[in-house]
Amino acid sequence: MSDTLDNRLDRTRSELADFLRRRRESLSPLDVGLPVGKRRRTPGLRREEVAALAGVGITWYTWLEQGRAIKVSSTFLDNVSRVLKLDEIERRHLFLLAHQRPPAMAGQAWCELPPLVRRLLDDLTLRPSYVLNLRWDVIGWNDAAARLFGFEQRDPAERNMLWMLFADDRLNSRIVEWSVQAPQVLASFRRDFAQAPEDESMVELVDGLERISPLFKSLWNRHDVHGRCEGRRTFMIEDQGPVAFDHSSFVVDEEKHLRLVFYAAVGENEEVGISTKMTETTGE
Repeated sequence: MSDTLDNRLDRTRSELADFLRRRRESLSPLDVGLPVGKRRRTPGLRREEVAALAGVGITWYTWLEQGRAIKVSSTFLDNVSRVLKLDEIERRHLFLLAHQRPPAMAGQAWCELPPLVRRLLDDLTLRPSYVLNLRWDVIGWNDAAARLFGFEQRDPAERNMLWMLFADDRLNSRIVEWSVQAPQVLASFRRDFAQAPEDESMVELVDGLERISPLFKSLWNRHDVHGRCEGRRTFMIEDQGPVAFDHSSFVVDEEKHLRLVFYAAVGENEEVGISTKMTETTGE
């Protein structure tokens, strides 16, 4: 068992050494703003140049590139990644080789819906379903969700689930026991907010809701954190009365922070789902 582990670590260190050397040699001095010089015999950059530009010790960088059994910080690897001009996939690969774990990825509010996810939404004909990005913008939905939430009748700037739930009384007043649901919703959003706390669009969303929703402001200041929001939610539906849905979310693109939120009616409404019997719920 120990021999197997040692062999695996030796192989990983060898791959790390080869990866760093090849990336270093693929860059020219001009790529990083250095003069070429007349006596340069080393292809690409020298080790001491990488170390100096990254602000790390030449000995420590040399040992890392030689695949020695040393430990380096995430900051060290990030600085080396920057100098070697690694993209996000290459940076992740470096962290996996050096740390045996991926780096923390900066969150981004991706706003394009992958075509295959669009097809998935269209296939869910009776189940209200929509796709959220990290900011909780609704970037795609099916007809059943449009009837339940009225996405198509809303201004595109307000097609944000957090905004809709806390700023639109026409919607939250139709959710049975909204006062119980609201803390769970916001605690779930806070988890996503923590992935991009400096993103201007995320900050603007929170600031705007704090100004117009006393409930949001009160809950936001509690700093509760929750896992993904799932469970049972009941809506008051015109001409139908209360309709209960089991709901959950599923990651459809981890790197782009896209989640599909799926509602399934329960009880006597299970087979009917969100059929054409349900009227639009925009309050227009």
